Amino acid sequence: MRIPQAPSAFIVRMPSPLGRIEILSDGKALTSLAIETNGALPHDAREEAPHRLLDRARTQLERYFAGSRAALTVPVSLHGSTFQTSIWRRIRELRHGETIIYGALGAIVGMPGAGRAVGAAIRTNPIPLFVPCHRVLNAEGRAGGWSHGAGIDTKLWLLEHEKVAVAA
Repeated sequence: MRIPQAPSAFIVRMPSPLGRIEILSDGKALTSLAIETNGALPHDAREEAPHRLLDRARTQLERYFAGSRAALTVPVSLHGSTFQTSIWRRIRELRHGETIIYGALGAIVGMPGAGRAVGAAIRTNPIPLFVPCHRVLNAEGRAGGWSHGAGIDTKLWLLEHEKVAVAA
């Protein structure tokens, strides 16, 4: 059986407090980041293919997890609908420890009342952490669901790491 290859030529994995992380790049920008779910990563069958951009991303993540770096600034390549990419770009502007609610995010991109659509865009975020969708909260200011890693537990860990007081 042939295993489909990711469109990105470069891939590395690293340990983290959230479980293993897999980062992919096309050599110009990050194209994907996955956090281990149930002991697996999407491209576990692929051999690592390092690149200097992925080395930078790994170093930034290591420093972020160690608490010595707040901003993750490696370039990202975002492919999706106009709405999705507008949401992801706005999320990328959120600073360490800063949060926003789904509805406010929708209003900022010109779609007031689109909280559910914002949630759908966040669920398909291809590069969590570098596009910090864990910083988006529900209307009550609580951490709602999250589709990366171990779900809500991962989101709560990230918010606590950034010193954001929030309830599940």
